[in-house]
Amino acid sequence: MVKVYLLALVLWLALLPGLAQSQERTDTGEKALLIGLIPEQNIFKQIDRYTPLAEYLAKKVGVKIRLKVLTRYGNIVDNFASSGMDGAFFGSFTYALAHMKLGVEVLARPEALDGSSTYHGLIIVRKDSGIRNVKSMKGKRMAFVDKATTAGFLFPLAFLKRHGIADYKTYFKEAYFAGTHEAATYDVLDRKADIGAPKNTIFERLAQADTRISRELVVLEKSADVPENALGARRDLDTALKKALLDALLGMSEDREGRTILLNFGARRFILTTEKEYSPVVQYAREINLDLAKYDYTNE
Repeated sequence: MVKVYLLALVLWLALLPGLAQSQERTDTGEKALLIGLIPEQNIFKQIDRYTPLAEYLAKKVGVKIRLKVLTRYGNIVDNFASSGMDGAFFGSFTYALAHMKLGVEVLARPEALDGSSTYHGLIIVRKDSGIRNVKSMKGKRMAFVDKATTAGFLFPLAFLKRHGIADYKTYFKEAYFAGTHEAATYDVLDRKADIGAPKNTIFERLAQADTRISRELVVLEKSADVPENALGARRDLDTALKKALLDALLGMSEDREGRTILLNFGARRFILTTEKEYSPVVQYAREINLDLAKYDYTNE
C-alpha cells in the first residue's frame, strides 16, 4: 500500500507543472533536493526504477530527495531553473543543452550489468518494409523521439545530412515525435511508422520482453556511443553536497544495500563522468549547423 501511495504521489507531482516549486521543503520544513527525470520510458517505469535510488541517496547524504518526472525531454531544461531543480538525470543531448544554457555540471552515470556505460542511437525499420537505405526512405513515415534527444533526433538528422538530405520535412511523407524511445520502437513494430530512431538500450530491453521486436525489426544504422543518462547538478549547488552525492553514487557497489538497489536499477555501479565524453553530441550538432546555446528544442 505504501508503494502504491508513493507511486501515485510522484505521478501527481509529475503531471502538475510547477507544483514541485511548492515542494522544496518537506512537511517538517526540512530542505529537500529536487531531482528531475527525463521520460525515457513510460512514467510508471521511470518512477519504479528511480525511487529506490533516490531513497538510498537521501539516506546516505542526509537530505530528502524528491523526484519530478517530466512529460518530455526538453522540459528538463525549461524546468530546471523554473522549478528550482537541484539536479537531474540527463540524457546526453539534454545534458549538453543544460550545460551550455545553464552551466549544469555532470557527476556520474550508471554502468550496466554487462559493463557498458554508454548507449547509441539506432535507425530501425520493419524487415518486411523493403527499406534498406536512405533512398528507399523517401516518402515514408518517420518516428523521431524528441527534439532534445541525441538518439531520437540529433543523430538521425546527421545521418540524413551525410546522405544528402537537408530537409527531413519534405523528404518524408510524415515525420513526428513519438515522445519516448519505447513508443518509437512500437510505432514501427505496429506499422504506425516506417522508420524509427530509438536508443539501443531501450530497444534491447524491449526486445528481451517482446520477441516480435527481434523477429520483425531490423537495425539499418547506429550512432557513435554517448554517455548513459547521468546525474548532473546545478552549478551553484553546495560543493560539499555535490561531493556527498558523488561519493554516495560511486560507493554504492561497495555497500550491500547499494548493490541490491543497483541490481534492481539494472546497473553494477556508478562511474565518474566528464565533459569530454559528450564530444560526439557536440560533433553531431556541428554537422547539422545546430547552435546548442540558441537551439529551440520545442517539438513541432
